[in-house]
Amino acid sequence: MRVIAGKAKGCRLKAPKNIRPATDLVKGAIFSILENITSDWEQVLDLFSGSGALGIEALSRGAGSADFVERNPKHCAIIRDNLVRTKLAEQAHVYCSSVAKALSFLDKEYDIILMDPPYADSSIGDFIEQLAASKLVGAETTVIVTHSPHLSLNTNYAELNLIKEHRHGDSCIAIYQKGDKT
Repeated sequence: MRVIAGKAKGCRLKAPKNIRPATDLVKGAIFSILENITSDWEQVLDLFSGSGALGIEALSRGAGSADFVERNPKHCAIIRDNLVRTKLAEQAHVYCSSVAKALSFLDKEYDIILMDPPYADSSIGDFIEQLAASKLVGAETTVIVTHSPHLSLNTNYAELNLIKEHRHGDSCIAIYQKGDKT
């Protein structure tokens, strides 16, 4: 696993053994979509961070800062190590916490929110619903959720509306924004 573009391009990342990191194809698709629909990358939130690969990719491509939320302490240590490896640690903060808890204490609006939850987790929709109702999602926030093609997500969660969905092999990428931006 590596950073595929930007100032840390080519840097190899560590990954915990028990996670399914986004493939380069899926990462490339996510960031290609983002580059076409938003120009504001100042504040990024990476939920269910795992190795931190998505948030690190955003930082490498010019995000101002990124917050990472991961509940497993060993994974948090790997994220911190990957941030040091890529020389992006000063632009990041790692919260070793459950996503549900983080949604209750994080208090700023993000420009991009990346969610790559475990594919077997059928409660992904509940997290999106909580996120949609939180102060973390503003009028211009873009929310990206990767999920299994066997799990259908709603087209709306509170004010968040699905604007695009792409399938890449065994991964789906759902893109949400507030309002009708299609």
